[in-house]
Amino acid sequence: MQYIYSLDSSENSITVKDEIYRYLFKARREKVGAKIYFRNLIDSFLYEYEVSNISKKEALLTLVSKEEKIVEAEKKLHIIWSVIDSKTIEKQLPYLNEIGVDKITFFYGDYSQKSFKLNFSKYEKILINSSQQCGRSSIIKLSLEDSLDDILSLYENCYMFNFSQNNISDSKNIDTILIGCEGGFSQKEISKFDSEKVVGINSNLILRSETAVTVVASKLLL
Repeated sequence: MQYIYSLDSSENSITVKDEIYRYLFKARREKVGAKIYFRNLIDSFLYEYEVSNISKKEALLTLVSKEEKIVEAEKKLHIIWSVIDSKTIEKQLPYLNEIGVDKITFFYGDYSQKSFKLNFSKYEKILINSSQQCGRSSIIKLSLEDSLDDILSLYENCYMFNFSQNNISDSKNIDTILIGCEGGFSQKEISKFDSEKVVGINSNLILRSETAVTVVASKLLL
């Protein structure tokens, strides 16, 4: 891990226990005097702590220094993602976080199964773990909107990823893009976008939703 996440990061001293304790002192076998980096994922500072004391179930760490260190993608990308199976979303989130996606807004598209429920608490834990691993100084911001109409009223410059002669690689200025669920988009949804706001890739193959979202993020951010 590039750092450890703790909401208490920034305090003059912190006590770690449970999962963090087991990772640092059982798995990594850190000793008194070891220097360990922490983030709280609220501010952009990287906090350096020194292990002061280790007991059987917890350890005390003392703040040594802090440095503002922003580790983010150069561009901000907002993905509007029609809801799919939550387990599939969970698998894809670490990749999107590492690529540098700034925000994901979910909505129930015409072809989304309404039985799929989103677990934002679990998603956040997955994203925190991802950022600890890759060093990112934030996590993807997550939200849910009621409908596509609500989304388009908020994000007028939203593009749609679908079959199109407009290649996404030629549209690096895109900062908000819509991804469909399994089954793609309904004609009603497609009709809400002018043709110049619909972009695709040079392929006739039908991508799964989770493949499409990773392709789009990679094309626009990397």
